[in-house]
Amino acid sequence: MSKISTYLNFPGNAEEAFLFYQSIFKTEFVNGIQRFADIATESNLPPMSDAVKNMISHIELPLLNNHILMASDAPSELGFTVTTGNNMHICVEPESKEEAQRIFDGLSEGAAITMPIQDMFWGAYYGTLTDQFGINWMITFTAK
Repeated sequence: MSKISTYLNFPGNAEEAFLFYQSIFKTEFVNGIQRFADIATESNLPPMSDAVKNMISHIELPLLNNHILMASDAPSELGFTVTTGNNMHICVEPESKEEAQRIFDGLSEGAAITMPIQDMFWGAYYGTLTDQFGINWMITFTAK
């Protein structure tokens, strides 16, 4: 089933923020808290400090009406710079790889492609861009 969610990036305090949000919305994390240490050996990531390994690589919290708030820490040690404005994305998850490609291609008109849509090590077909209006988008399809 396709869905739309909001994706946030934090400079290292995603867990603190999401524990706070969880206390407000009284819901449970989808698939728990995933940390960089969980994926460090499965990817081409550079060596990380223990502090970075403990940061959140992905977290999901249901809010209201099937809206999911997602996030990750974006540590500078891995090349990220989080500033107000680049820390939020609209995440679109269509029902097929072809639909993901169609949406990505459409939004790409006049856009800055930050990550071309492609098969990723975590199993998703994924890409990101900042559209011609300055809005950040994540397009992802994961076969069930």
